[in-house]
Amino acid sequence: MGVRVMVVDDHRLLAEALASALKLRGHRVLAAAAPAAGAAELVVSRAPEVCLLGTSAPAEPGAFDLVTAIKRERPQVAVVVLGPVPSPHGIAAAFAAGASGYVRQDERIEGVERAMLKARAGEAAVAPQLLRGAFTELLNPVAQPDDEAQRLLRLLTPREVEVLVRVAEGEDTRRIAAGMGIAPSTARTHVQRVLMKLDVGSRLEAAALAARTGLLERAAGPAESGWAGGVRSAGRG
Repeated sequence: MGVRVMVVDDHRLLAEALASALKLRGHRVLAAAAPAAGAAELVVSRAPEVCLLGTSAPAEPGAFDLVTAIKRERPQVAVVVLGPVPSPHGIAAAFAAGASGYVRQDERIEGVERAMLKARAGEAAVAPQLLRGAFTELLNPVAQPDDEAQRLLRLLTPREVEVLVRVAEGEDTRRIAAGMGIAPSTARTHVQRVLMKLDVGSRLEAAALAARTGLLERAAGPAESGWAGGVRSAGRG
């Protein structure tokens, strides 16, 4: 017996293509739509047995708000998410929002159909390989790279961090020297060391790198990489 289904996807053409394929297999497609302000209301008003919800960014905040809205008004509607291979947290977020299944968006139509039937029957519809991948990642998490700003801060001495902050504020060598109470030649040496350690060719590049990575915000606050106090409290000399 065919499933009464709605298809909602970020891309209307994909939604319509999937809807056409499901119709050819004997399912009753009530509508095919792109997520928008009225998508939840449309699903609620049509009351399908299953809603196939396509998403290209399951890790984005609010990615499954539509699932929550549908389940709040129509708890009997089984929502199956179609998306890229997610992190374990992506799968968990989908189910936490009320989804009944998660299927890869490149799954063959037979796989989508199986997920629809399982979801309609009240079963969790997740491909075994997705679960295996999720459990593998949970048991053997990939080491996350260090925060870039923190990594850069570790390369610099407290005096060099202060020099970088002053460079980013637009100070020239003379003003850096006066502000830090050091000779212009010493200030110039500090600047060159900062450029070398950051692997940039100019003060402008150094300032841009510091701003892009959030290094300036890190440097302005309490130390997080082993040196005490803000950069302006660094000792003279």
